[in-house]
Amino acid sequence: MKKAALILGVMLLALAAYLSLWPVPIEPLSWNAPTAPGYSSPHAVNNKLANLKMISLGTEEGPEHIVVAKDGKLYTTVASGNILRMNPDGSAQEVFANTGGRVLGFDFDAAGNLVAADAVKGLLSISPDKKVTLLTDKVGTDPIRYADAVVVAGNGKMYVSDASTRFAPASWGGTFEASVLDIIEQSATGRILEYDPATQGTRIVARGLSFANGVALSQDEQTLFVNETGKYRIWKISVKASNLDVTQASPQASVLFDNLPGYPDNLMRGLDGKIWLGFAKPRNPTIDKLANQPFLRKLTLRLPRAMWPIPKAYGHVMAFTEDGKVVADLQDPTGAYPETTAVTETRDRLYVQSLHAKGLGWLAK
Repeated sequence: MKKAALILGVMLLALAAYLSLWPVPIEPLSWNAPTAPGYSSPHAVNNKLANLKMISLGTEEGPEHIVVAKDGKLYTTVASGNILRMNPDGSAQEVFANTGGRVLGFDFDAAGNLVAADAVKGLLSISPDKKVTLLTDKVGTDPIRYADAVVVAGNGKMYVSDASTRFAPASWGGTFEASVLDIIEQSATGRILEYDPATQGTRIVARGLSFANGVALSQDEQTLFVNETGKYRIWKISVKASNLDVTQASPQASVLFDNLPGYPDNLMRGLDGKIWLGFAKPRNPTIDKLANQPFLRKLTLRLPRAMWPIPKAYGHVMAFTEDGKVVADLQDPTGAYPETTAVTETRDRLYVQSLHAKGLGWLAK
C-alpha cells in the first residue's frame, strides 16, 4: 500500500509540475472581457442561414474569401493555396493561381490585378495572366507575419491587416492554430498597414489590436472599418492615422460595435451601402471567465487539445450601415456550415465564406 501511495504521489507531483511548468509559446496578459450579450435583439436567434444551397469544390475546402469580379467570374481562396475561378453558379471551375501560401483575403486594383493578403507570403499581386508578384512583406525591416485581409482604395493605396506580429501561421501550424495562440495570449500586437504602390512604401496606420482581421473602406474612403477579433469589436479608424495606438484615446479611432456575441472575422462591402460581417465562432463563457486569469490560460495549452474550450459551431452573419445600424442578421444555430466568416452579396445571391467548409454555401435573395 505504501509503495502504491508513493507511486501515486509521484505521478500527481509530476502532473502538477507539467501543468505548471511545461513550456508553452504564449505569455498571456490579463484583460477584462465584457459580459457576453447573448443572442438578443438585434441578434435574436433565427434560422435564416439554415439550409444553404451548396456548390461543390471537389477536393478543395475553406472558401475563406469570395469576390465576383468585373469579368463576371467568381473567385475564391481555399486551404490548398489555390485561388479558384468559376462562373457564379459554380460551373467551369479552374485554378486561377496558387501562391504557395494561404490567401485569406483579396481585392482587385484598377488594372485588374488580384491583390492578395497571403498569411504566409505577405501582400501579393496576381496579374490577369496569372503572374504572382510580391508587393511587400515588411514594414521597414519588420516582417509582415500574418497578412489577413486587404482592401484597395480608388487612389491605389492598399490597406492590409497584419493580424499578429507574435504568431506567424508559417511557424505555428497554420492560420487557425496561430490565431488561437494570439487570441489566448491577448498581447494585442495586430496592426493595420498601408502599402502605396506609387512609392512602394509600407507604413503602419494603427496598432494595438487583438488579432486584427477584416478590413473595409467607407464609401468616401476616409475611414477603415476593422475587426478586432480577440476583443469582439469593430473599429472605425482614419486612413490618415499614422502608427496610432488604438489602446490610447484618439479622435482618429473609435469603436463602432463593442461586445459582439461572437468572434468577428471578415468584412465585405455589400449592396446599397451595407457592410457584411461574419462570425467565425460564438462566444464561449469559459474563455471569457479566463480573461483575467493568465496562469489558467497558460495551463489550458498544456491540456490535450480535446479539452481546450473551443467555442461550438454556430452559423452567424450580419450586415450593418456605416453609422452602426444592424440591417440584417442571419443565423444557423446548428452550425451545419462551419465558420461563417462573412457574406459576399450580389443582386441575386448571398455567398457565405468559411475557413473550413467543404463546399461553397449560398442563399437566393
